[in-house]
Amino acid sequence: MNSNKQLHPYHSTSALFTPFSIGNLTIKNRIVMAPMTRGFSPKGVPGSDVAAYYRRRAVNAVGLIVTEGTLINHPAAGSSPNWPNLYSKDALEGWSNVVGAVHEAGGRIIPQLWHVGMERSIGDLPNPDALPIGPSGLTQSGNKVSEPLSESEIAKVIDAYAQAASNAKQLGFDGIELHGAHGYLIDQFFWEKTNRRTDRYGGSPIDRTRFAVETIKACRLAVGPDFPIVFRFSQWKSGDYTAKLATTPELLGKLLAPLVDAGVDIFHCSTRRFWEPEFDESSLNLAGWTKKLTGKPTITVGSVGLIGDVVNNLSTGTEVNESSINQLMERLEKEEFDLVAVGRALLVDPAWATKIRDAQRNDLIPYTPDALKTLV
Repeated sequence: MNSNKQLHPYHSTSALFTPFSIGNLTIKNRIVMAPMTRGFSPKGVPGSDVAAYYRRRAVNAVGLIVTEGTLINHPAAGSSPNWPNLYSKDALEGWSNVVGAVHEAGGRIIPQLWHVGMERSIGDLPNPDALPIGPSGLTQSGNKVSEPLSESEIAKVIDAYAQAASNAKQLGFDGIELHGAHGYLIDQFFWEKTNRRTDRYGGSPIDRTRFAVETIKACRLAVGPDFPIVFRFSQWKSGDYTAKLATTPELLGKLLAPLVDAGVDIFHCSTRRFWEPEFDESSLNLAGWTKKLTGKPTITVGSVGLIGDVVNNLSTGTEVNESSINQLMERLEKEEFDLVAVGRALLVDPAWATKIRDAQRNDLIPYTPDALKTLV
């Protein structure tokens, strides 16, 4: 018998394959495809290759697909002409085809609505003349690049989010996700290092949630009461893995409460490693604490199912994967969280979910950076 299997015997994955419902959304299992920027949508338009890419995951038992970051209608929203948008006529037609392909395969799909804020560099395409925007015009390192957003400019950005949400519903998407993580625009309002405002959009931790709250409310108004709104947030930033919005559970609860009141249905809690505790006093991860504090369903994410030297120099082979999967299942069975988002493992292997379901662990394809070069 394989020694790795002796160390980490297969744990039942049946809990992963039970249905989940919220609002008008029912998915056949607890597996979510995490949003991952791909850059294969020339001029912002997702083509037939993008539709086929998402369909392959739906065919292979992924319950809910969260698309790659999809740009709202603002000139400084993105940094690449190959990132998809959710406002141009051709892009909307492209997304309609994607939705149809996923639904035909029995899956569900929501777009992630995205504005990169100050993570954009001056001169970036597709709109090189558009300056980066943010609450205070500051980068993560504290460099001032542009002027702080005025309240009228903030209102226009919020309107763009709401229009994207409305477009998503009209196209037949099953909900939306707002990207409020990783140091992008919404997160820049949350974080004191990038939000130095002293008006109603800054000055205190609660005031720094106002932009997100108003965005959520505008989207809720645009889509109605039963259309799910997922909100993705993180403590860490793309340039600072040690960053913390909240250093205690009490502060995290205070930050999340206004978002719940505004209309969030599900929190997507982004961590780099799902098994790491968020605070010292408990083994709960960020998704576990968020569910405990808000009572809302949560999605956990972070190195789920990875094999190989991807995170923290882990050794290759099924031992690492099996230990990760076993711990994941134990936490899911305890209802620490409700859904499980899979990123790189699913990016490289469209059949990851069916292989996990059918105990075909030896057939899993290890992730390597080469997977980013094509739409597998």
